[in-house]
Amino acid sequence: MSKFVYEELFQYGEDRTEYRELPTEEIKISKFKKEKFINIPKKSLEFLSKEAFYDISHFLRKDHLKQLSKIFDDPKASTNDKYVALTLLKNANVAAGGILPMCQDTGTAIVLAEKGALVWTGYDDEKYISKGIWKAFKESNLRYSQLAPISMYEEVNTKTNLPAQIDILSTSGNEYNFLFIAKGGGSANKSFFYQATPSVIRTQSLLDYIGPFIKQIGTAACPPYHLAVVVGGTSAELNMKTLKLATCKYLDNLPLSGNVKGRAFRDIESENIIFEFTKKIGIGAQFGGTYFCHDVRVIRLPRHGASLPISIGVSCGADRQARAKINAQGVFLENLERNPSKYLPNIKIENLSKSEVNIDLNLSVDEICNILSKHPIKTKIILNGPMIVARDIAHGKMKDYLTKNGKLPDYFKNFPIYYAGPAKTPKGMQTGSFGPTTAGRMDGYVEMFQKHGASRIMLAKGNRSKIVKDSCKKYNGFYLGSIGGPGAILAQNNIKTVDCIKFPELGMEAIWKIEVVNFPAFIVIDNKGNDFFEEFNIGQ
Repeated sequence: MSKFVYEELFQYGEDRTEYRELPTEEIKISKFKKEKFINIPKKSLEFLSKEAFYDISHFLRKDHLKQLSKIFDDPKASTNDKYVALTLLKNANVAAGGILPMCQDTGTAIVLAEKGALVWTGYDDEKYISKGIWKAFKESNLRYSQLAPISMYEEVNTKTNLPAQIDILSTSGNEYNFLFIAKGGGSANKSFFYQATPSVIRTQSLLDYIGPFIKQIGTAACPPYHLAVVVGGTSAELNMKTLKLATCKYLDNLPLSGNVKGRAFRDIESENIIFEFTKKIGIGAQFGGTYFCHDVRVIRLPRHGASLPISIGVSCGADRQARAKINAQGVFLENLERNPSKYLPNIKIENLSKSEVNIDLNLSVDEICNILSKHPIKTKIILNGPMIVARDIAHGKMKDYLTKNGKLPDYFKNFPIYYAGPAKTPKGMQTGSFGPTTAGRMDGYVEMFQKHGASRIMLAKGNRSKIVKDSCKKYNGFYLGSIGGPGAILAQNNIKTVDCIKFPELGMEAIWKIEVVNFPAFIVIDNKGNDFFEEFNIGQ
């Protein structure tokens, strides 16, 4: 009989994270059967959770900021790569003031915890982690994005951003380790899972299989990305969980090779191959270039002989996560960068821009379309004047209005439509963080609305489907693309007034009228059937 040998599936390696200690109640130590237990007060767990979600909403990791800054030193980086990078760095500096979160979509709160066997709480840990999240969202200018189903088709905003996704695992030792994640909808929606067959790794290269799927990520999740690929897994659930951790750099110190016991490992060779592939796609940091992503992580897992799960996912430009730990010495949270200005290059954004076209939004929609029609796709435009803001639920309500009345309201037809949902407005300011949301979610409404005189000019982020291109050609419409990610700087510099004009009960999903000043965008789809993203064949 063979001897039992246990080996951990995930061998995390050394934790090199820089932490800061939080001022909390003292962690007490008790003894039982010669073992030392740490006793964690409720308030300490609650405070850690609150601080974590406040921090990751306003501050970024130093390595992420370094990667953005590095783009300016790369001769292969396009002007658009640098333009996006500079905008995101400026946005990071605004967010670091601690008032405006870096992105208006402050995300689903996700917590992964590994609780040592010698850690004692004596209460419901999830309850007090959730209470900390509740406090962070209540006391800061963060957005409530969680919808509670009342029935299959009726939903209401919880107005707390709860419930959170909390997973607490049991492990050895007397330390409590955490990974706090704020996952925006646009980024989460670009997680893909495929039940492949083993033939994929027997008859072709991994890149041959996943290359087309990587292209499909497109720009909707706000590149440059941290891209991850996971191959294998004892279940679909393990594969997808590993993907999430990989995008957060949580698995960076895994072994670099496998063994006969089935340990997880990083495949550096595949990472380099896929990274070079992403440089050649041409999408770049949203509007053409080489910086589709900052880096790639490829994790290989053991699998059942008949299965080969493969997943692909990203962490977006708002790279929001932080590690934490509680041990006998105290409560510690990853030390994120408080002074991102040190990563700003000595360059002005105007020097990265080609010619710009100023658009007066006080003109009629027909007049604006006539001006836009004189310029090719990729043209940078600067918007000044009024717009209507409406996204998913508001579009559904407008569809219901159209069905009932046979027409759409004038306010919905007479202005460009900005797809967005603001975060809470800080005291003394006109608006909270207010960046664009993913345009593709509204694709199903475009032809219907354009036929009835609305949505002729749309502003959002990301690529769109062929139905939008065809509809714009048919109904003399335009889709304008904004940089995805800089919600804080847009709120501070470009959105001057915000008024709720319909459905205030919907919170961030309400219909708003805003006044913008020097709001930057690009012509992505025009009224002639041209689409900036068509050449990249990235699909929807």
